[in-house]
Amino acid sequence: MGLSLQKGQSLSLTKQNGDSLTNVRLGLGWDSAVPAKKGFFGGTKTVEIDLDASAILFDGDGKHLDTVFFNQLTSKDGAIRHTGDNLTGAGDGDDETLMVNLPDVSPAVQHIVFVITSYSQQTFNMVQNAFCRVIDDSVAGSPEVARYDLTESGPNTAMIMSKLSRNGHAWSFQAVGTPANGRTAVDVLGVAASAL
Repeated sequence: MGLSLQKGQSLSLTKQNGDSLTNVRLGLGWDSAVPAKKGFFGGTKTVEIDLDASAILFDGDGKHLDTVFFNQLTSKDGAIRHTGDNLTGAGDGDDETLMVNLPDVSPAVQHIVFVITSYSQQTFNMVQNAFCRVIDDSVAGSPEVARYDLTESGPNTAMIMSKLSRNGHAWSFQAVGTPANGRTAVDVLGVAASAL
């Protein structure tokens, strides 16, 4: 298990030998916080939570450059790839993932902000166990490097979860945890930019 980060904490993605991680995977997950209801025949039915994970790319001045989300699964530079939309949040582990090839990220990109939004306007009062984790896919076994477990809830429909920031050739990961409102990543561009 990787290092557990609290809101605002960051972690360098440079290894002890000075090498940087190259291929990382951002896994985002969540569960329904709404109690299961009994059905007509006595079975239980849980409320499905349809959230969308996205990556928003900014330059060093905070200018928006690109967005990877359910309608654009690959960044313009080809370095970031969304593995697809999960419509229910059902099951254990990551609900949506974004693959990032750090050396191939455009030199213009200084920050990659990861957000979760609810197209159906479900709020974070209906969500529990939301998390964001970094997995190192550049080594065998793909170990988890860092994890941020969200502790907040509220009437907001989006959350700025975390960001990757570039400093020269090195990257760092930071837990953000800022509430926002919006149906898609486009709706939260301003709040995401304020997290830089």
